[in-house]
Amino acid sequence: MKKDNSTELLPIVDEGGNVQGSATRGECHDGNKRLHPVVHLHLLNDGGQLYLQQRPQWKDIQPGKWDTAVGGHVDYGEGVNEALLREVKEELGINNIEPQFILRYVFESERERELIYVYRAVYNGDVSPSEELDGGRFWDVEEVMASLGNGIFTPNFEQEFLRCMRGIIHGAPM
Repeated sequence: MKKDNSTELLPIVDEGGNVQGSATRGECHDGNKRLHPVVHLHLLNDGGQLYLQQRPQWKDIQPGKWDTAVGGHVDYGEGVNEALLREVKEELGINNIEPQFILRYVFESERERELIYVYRAVYNGDVSPSEELDGGRFWDVEEVMASLGNGIFTPNFEQEFLRCMRGIIHGAPM
C-alpha cells in the first residue's frame, strides 16, 4: 500500500516565510506543530468551475476527502514558485499555467502548522490526475457552497475557500 514519505525533508519557517531550519515530514506532522511552507492552487476553467482533487485513502491526513486542486509541501532548498509549478505538474500533469498569488496565511490543526501560499489559475486544457490522487473533477461554485460542512471536503479547503472565495473566483486581491 502506498503511503506518504515521512523522511521527506521540509524547511521550518517563521511566519514571514524565512527558513529557520529543517525537519522531516513525519516530524512536521507529529503534533509538534513545526511551521512548514505549503503551496495551494485553486484551478478554475472559463466557466467558473473549480477543480478539486480527491485525496487517496492512503494519505496520512484527511484521506478520501475532496481538496484544493493542488496542494503540496515546499521541499527543503526549494522556492515557493518552484514548488508550486512542480506540484501542478506532478499532481495534474499541467505544464502551462500562469498562477496568480492570492494570499499567504498560517493554518493550524491538531497535528500540524502550515504556512500556506495560495494561488489561483484559469485553465481549460486536459487535466490528468496522477497516482498521488484518487481523481478529481470540476465543481460548480454553487455545488461547493451546498456541500460545505457536510464532511465531504478537508477542513483546510473549507476554511480557505470561505476565507479567499472572492480572490479564488474573481482573482481579486486579498
